[in-house]
Parts: sequence; structure tokens; C-alpha cells
Amino acid sequence: MSTLSEANAEAVRRLCAADPVVVDVGLAIDVMPGYTKNLILTSGAPLPWPSYEGGQREAIIGGALFEGLASTREEAIAALDSGGITVAGCHDYGAVGSLAGIYTASMPVFVVQDAAHGNTGFCNFYEGKDPRRLNYGCYDEGVHERLLHVNNVYAPVVGEAIRRTGGVALKPLIARGLRMGDECHSRNAASTLLFSRELFGAALDMAGPGSDQVRETFLHIAENDYFFLRLSMAAAKATADSIAGLAGSSVVSAMGFSCKEFSIRVSGLGDEWFRGPTPITEGKLFPGHDESEISWMGGESPDHRDHRARRVRAGLRAVPAGVPGRLPRGHDPAQRGDVPDHGRGEHGLQDPAVRLPRHPDRGRHLQGAGHRRAAGHGCRPGRQGRRPDRRRGHPRAA
Repeated sequence: MSTLSEANAEAVRRLCAADPVVVDVGLAIDVMPGYTKNLILTSGAPLPWPSYEGGQREAIIGGALFEGLASTREEAIAALDSGGITVAGCHDYGAVGSLAGIYTASMPVFVVQDAAHGNTGFCNFYEGKDPRRLNYGCYDEGVHERLLHVNNVYAPVVGEAIRRTGGVALKPLIARGLRMGDECHSRNAASTLLFSRELFGAALDMAGPGSDQVRETFLHIAENDYFFLRLSMAAAKATADSIAGLAGSSVVSAMGFSCKEFSIRVSGLGDEWFRGPTPITEGKLFPGHDESEISWMGGESPDHRDHRARRVRAGLRAVPAGVPGRLPRGHDPAQRGDVPDHGRGEHGLQDPAVRLPRHPDRGRHLQGAGHRRAAGHGCRPGRQGRRPDRRRGHPRAA
């Protein structure tokens, strides 16, 4: 590209043109290029194993135990210390992580392809509502059994339904979910239901004698609004990778937290991570807990929430606050004058596929987040992107 502005305009064009489609569900070791049996992925720019701490360290140890790479906590730590178990970052394998973001070889993942550019993104499954989860840094018998249930029941059913359907385009679901009150991070009710509707015909075909797992799986989806979060994360990864390596562009192509750092990649600067300290955070804690227990666990939801998917995600500012999944009866979004028109992108481009509730005559402005502009304004990563880790067993957010 001859100029910075031209390169960044091309980046925005690619982001708008992306067409993420979930085409399959498969085991990480089978569908993620380069995955090996002894590999554990986690959120954020990769760190040396001894640098991981708190909930992220506990989650990595739990992943080793779940995968059968060690039979005790002590064996897992010894194998990690010796390099017998390898730890790497999710982004280096085309994946994106929720909180601690643990992937192991036998975990099922959504396979999302960008039909416009050929990129593929991956994300594993939501573990369910129980507050003790591996991605929260918890591992015990209950966590083990719930992960196995995802592997053996939910994932095979959803994978078969997706294959029978021939794949499900995710961008239209995200766009419609936005207009129904979702923002695909903490509000996913509409998008989850829209996705299950796409699989409804396949579910009917799969129903019959001995199909209890089909019924259980679709009830699980219906009862867990966060189910769609992992699909939107994989869609965002596939979308953002369309600009990776775009010469001359300053648009950020990846970002994520670890327990120690907040890091970004810039589209025109290859795979190098640019690292900085995590923000200092004060939180409202459960009774009996204090600030000394707060640490960062990691997470790549800011990556999936921010510029790379902002054409569909930052519409949070354009939907009614406090509405969990739909617009109130009789509500006219066009009359909401209290919501700021935030997000006329750096390049003034709109995504015509995503119409805002407040302004149905125009698309969501795509904010191509350039690191130069962010630095000039002193921008910090949003706090909503990743809440601090609290004592294991007392998490507050998905």
C-alpha cells in the first residue's frame, strides 16, 4: 500500500467484507493446524510457564489434568516445568480464549471460516452456568465431569446439526441480535435463540428413538444465553485475521490479556506482540474478600469485542441499557436521543450489513482501531474487557 490511509482503508474494507460461517465442530487436535497432544493454549500473548500466576496458572494445571497429561497436580507442575507439557497462546493457533482461555487436544471447538477471505477461526464451548469452570481457574471432579459432558453430548450433537445444515452464516445473526438488544458479550439471548433456530430443521431430522442427547443439547442451548458468545468470538477471530500481515496498516489485528500483560498485534507488523502492564483495578468484592485477592486471569474478549468486530459489537451503545435480550414493547429506538452517536469510524466507512436500532437508515460505523490514534488519545483497554480474578469458586462474570 502506498500510504498509511490507503492501507488502513483496505483493512476496514476487508473487515466489512468478511463473511464468517460456522461449518463444523471438531476436536482441537483434529482441526487446528499444528496442534499436538501435549499442547495447552491460554489467553494473551504467550509467557514463559513460570510467569503465569493466579487463576490462569491454576487453569493451565487443570487443563493438564483434564487431558490426562498428568495424574496429580504435582505431576502436572513438574511436566510444565520440564517442558513435557507445552503452553502457547490461543492466537498463534487461530483461536481466541474466554478468560483463562484453556484449550487442550481433546476439547471440541467451533470451526468458523471467513467465506470472503479463507481465514479460519476457532473457539471452544461454553462450559455452562456453574460458577466453577476451568476458564475461571477452577478444576475439580465437577468441572471434569461437565467438560466431559460437553465433549461427549453437546459438541457431537451441535456438530452434526451444523454439518446437516451446511454451515450457518454468523454475521446476519449477530446483526439481527444487535437490533434485538444483544451486544454478543454480556447479552447473547437473542443471538443464541437465532442460532438454535438455524439448526431446528436438522434437530428434527436427528430426533427419534434414542435421541435423548439431541433433546438435552437443545434444551441446554435454550437455557444458556452465553452459548453464542463462543461463536461470535470465533467469528471475530476469522474476521480479524483477514487483515493480519497487511503491509503499511496501523490497524490493530489482535489483542488480549494474560495474568501479567495487555498486548496487541498490529496488522502491518506481523506476528510481534506489543506488551504493556495490565490496568490497576478496584472492584466490588464478595463479603469476606479483599483487594489482596485480585489478580488478572487473562482473556481475549476485549479482542473480540473491540475494533475487529466493532461493526457489530459496539452497537451496545445503540441498544437500550438494562434490556437483557429484547426491546421493550412499544419501544421506538429511533426516538432514543440519550444514546450518543459514538463510533463514526476513523475512516468514515459503514458496514451495510449491520443496521443500528437508533438509525435504521445507516450501517454501523466500523472503527478501524489504529494504534497511532489510540496512543495519541491515551486510550486504555476497556475495563469491561476482562474482570479481575477473585478467589477460586467465587467468580462474578462469564
